[in-house]
Amino acid sequence: MGIREFPGGAPRGKSIAVGMRRSPDVSPRRLSDISPQLRQLKYLVVDEAIKEDLKWSRSVEDLTSGPVGLTSIEERILRITGYYGYQPWAASCKREERPRDSPGPAEAQAPAGVEAGGRASRRCWTCSPAQLKKVFWGVAVALCVCSSWAGSTQLAKLTFGKFDAPFTLTWFATNWNFLFFPLYYVGHVCKSTEKQSVKQRYRECCRFFGDNGLTLKVFFTKAAPFGVLWTLTNYLYLHAIKKINTTDVSVLFCCNKAFVFLLSWIVLRDRFMGVRIVAAILAIAGIVMMTYADGFHSHSVIGIALVVASASMSALYKVLFKLLLGSAKFGEAALFLSILGVFNILFITCIPIILYFTKVEYWSSFDDIPWGNLCGFSVLLLTFNIVLNFGIAVTYPTLMSLGIVLSVPVNAVVDHYTSQIVFNGVRVIAIIIIGLGFLLLLLPEEWDVWLIKLLTRLKVRKKEEPAEGGADLSSGPHSKNRRARPSFAR
Repeated sequence: MGIREFPGGAPRGKSIAVGMRRSPDVSPRRLSDISPQLRQLKYLVVDEAIKEDLKWSRSVEDLTSGPVGLTSIEERILRITGYYGYQPWAASCKREERPRDSPGPAEAQAPAGVEAGGRASRRCWTCSPAQLKKVFWGVAVALCVCSSWAGSTQLAKLTFGKFDAPFTLTWFATNWNFLFFPLYYVGHVCKSTEKQSVKQRYRECCRFFGDNGLTLKVFFTKAAPFGVLWTLTNYLYLHAIKKINTTDVSVLFCCNKAFVFLLSWIVLRDRFMGVRIVAAILAIAGIVMMTYADGFHSHSVIGIALVVASASMSALYKVLFKLLLGSAKFGEAALFLSILGVFNILFITCIPIILYFTKVEYWSSFDDIPWGNLCGFSVLLLTFNIVLNFGIAVTYPTLMSLGIVLSVPVNAVVDHYTSQIVFNGVRVIAIIIIGLGFLLLLLPEEWDVWLIKLLTRLKVRKKEEPAEGGADLSSGPHSKNRRARPSFAR
């Protein structure tokens, strides 16, 4: 267990310790005076076997411990010589004089939890104010998502009674996406301390598309495909509402999360999780049972096929966005959604016109159009997308996703009083299975680790309870009687 020496003859550990224990008033030596030693610094190694013997040396402690450690010879030179005003011995003196900080919650509970009888106190679990605030915001956001999604679905169903034009309704509502970036900029001006002009903010957000910003090539290769997928998703969803009731449509659309997992696993090579495979199987089983609930009639089969296709388009949109564009900040997401609105105005407007003149979606006069329903549906859908895309700023994504599945019972209650839906056993089981699969998909990737930790804590708590009970009995009246009984053994 020897210590390698410098050419000067002094042991390495001791030479460093002596240099480090100097007072702050003594100036360090020049680099030229210790050039032979500096050439040997790269071989400075403290053996594991002598770490305990050298812990008294602050220099060796600093060299071998710490969050980062010394990784360059320049840092070692500065530590030993104090060159350029770097004096670690002065810092160590201040660190030794400074009183120790108050212990954290775990350290504070350890001594307080041990009593005279050796009884351990139970650990108290508390939520920080920030976490409670996020939870409260999550409940509000989930309710907003639920109400806007269920409201837009019911209003679309009501609109088709007067205005049978699902593609025109899709086009009209998608045009409102243009408001995303202006609304984001208003929020930026109100909240941000460093305010930028609209042009500056636009240029900064355009970097999301690459170094050249939003060019014509980028518009047609990275924005136009998503505009088509967005239109298809909404059109298929609205067309399915014409065929089947809103309860079935809303619960079947929840399968899009299972489709996202399957596509991410295949295309993005995401982590394989058995519980999510089970959730995908439950979603598929729920689709089959939902089809069986109405007896495989052509009307209901077409409606179910339409909403499943809509869920598939939504899943493809999300996976391709992650594959081609990655993750986006709030301003970048707002700009991207506004670009989809511009694409819809420029290139999709011709389709409702063609459908009108071919009388596929025809209305006698513009006065017969229920503008109130159309604007109300567009506002609810815009609110839903705003909350779903920007709600992550104030709460957890899992709580936001719960709002979508909560819209299913809301639509079921409305359908029960406004339509002739029959909630037979097969339909109820299908709704429960799809809802269960959706909830399983909300589990985080480390859910199994958390579950094992929870079960371990419960086992430890059960073992502590009998021990506490035995300690209480030993100090009870029986022990007093035993102490009061005279002893004949002398």
